[in-house]
Amino acid sequence: MLDKNGIAKRIAKEVKDGMYVNLGIGIPTLVANYIPDGISVVLQSENGLLGMGPFPLEGEEDADLINAGKQTITTLPGSATFDSALSFGMIRAGKVDLTILGAMEVSENGDIANWKIPGKMVKGMGGAMDLVASAKNIIVAMQQVNKHGESKLLKSCTLPLTGVNCVKKIVTELGVYEVKDGAFHLLERAPGVSLEDIKKATEGKLVINSDVKEMEL
Repeated sequence: MLDKNGIAKRIAKEVKDGMYVNLGIGIPTLVANYIPDGISVVLQSENGLLGMGPFPLEGEEDADLINAGKQTITTLPGSATFDSALSFGMIRAGKVDLTILGAMEVSENGDIANWKIPGKMVKGMGGAMDLVASAKNIIVAMQQVNKHGESKLLKSCTLPLTGVNCVKKIVTELGVYEVKDGAFHLLERAPGVSLEDIKKATEGKLVINSDVKEMEL
């Protein structure tokens, strides 16, 4: 199965030349390290940055350059910084081509819960609700099971929702799924992962075609 970097590396293959891409907090931020060579992509961070680059090397961090998760980052030539009001104006105007988010739960209908666990303190809902309401395409990067071994790909989300019927694709440590027609359609399985492993880790409706291939990284 994949680690977090493996998930990010696979999702980076979904990024196409000329896209404006928003990277959410958590695993999605790692995608910046794996953008394929030879394509031009503008990474957007909702705290006010266009042109985000890979994470800095140790000792080269600039505390004034951070992403939405408050991690230090780098900028690429031609990058721009601005206030969060302008940033959310871009998001709400549909200027972002692809949004990559983390999630606590996703339902078979494409609902996503990723901002709050009842009873636990949160700093705020962040920008996810604006992103899921405005994005043209949403890919989720997440672990498929929680620390208790319970599935997070569910029939219905149990946590407060961030968005409804909005997730198009999911990449987990076990595989790649397309969300459509009220089901998780398995497109690829992670190296070394069996179809039985995937069935056990999926609570929601799972569709497995006969030609499922092993993921290439």
